[in-house]
Amino acid sequence: MENKNLILVGGGGHCKSVIEVAESAGYNILGILDMPEEVGKPVLDYKVIGTDADIPQYVDKADFVITVGFIKNPAIRIRIFDQIKNAGGRLATLVASTARVSKYAEIGEGTVVMHQAFVNAGARIGCNCIINTFCNVEHDARIGDQCHISTGTMVNGDCKIGDRVFVGSQSVLANGITIGEDIIVGAGSLVRKSISTKGIYSGNPAILKVKSK
Repeated sequence: MENKNLILVGGGGHCKSVIEVAESAGYNILGILDMPEEVGKPVLDYKVIGTDADIPQYVDKADFVITVGFIKNPAIRIRIFDQIKNAGGRLATLVASTARVSKYAEIGEGTVVMHQAFVNAGARIGCNCIINTFCNVEHDARIGDQCHISTGTMVNGDCKIGDRVFVGSQSVLANGITIGEDIIVGAGSLVRKSISTKGIYSGNPAILKVKSK
């Protein structure tokens, strides 16, 4: 790893979790970019040193990690990702020291694999994703870009998840199913069959609760 310096973009609760991951992986955090009113304030042991408008001045000094969370939709994370790329910046791929990623798996740029997560052989995860604490992504699963797979979720073998999908904590995705793009799966759901209609799903088995326009 040539560049161990990091700039974190977003200073909320998810930032604290990513700080723990970055420290465990041996990175040097230079500071955090957040809203103007947050400049100068601390987040754990680090300060907010600027806003996202300052991204260009750090392009040659550090890699970036987006530390804004994704609950309802990933729009802010996508905007910041594009800002960094358009400025010529690099996005680090972080894997926590206690996570396990198979050497036969692929992880996209900007993705963070949190503590105690496991990504098995043949799995492929896209860019700018959150693979949260205690997730299990099984063999040959495919996860698209800009997704959040929440704490304790089980993504079973050969699952295919589209872009911009949120899967709530402790959900289970049965083997071989497909989840389309722009879908939210509520916490604790069991997805037994493929789903494609955009909207919010929950329950056991998971059913469509709110259809997106």
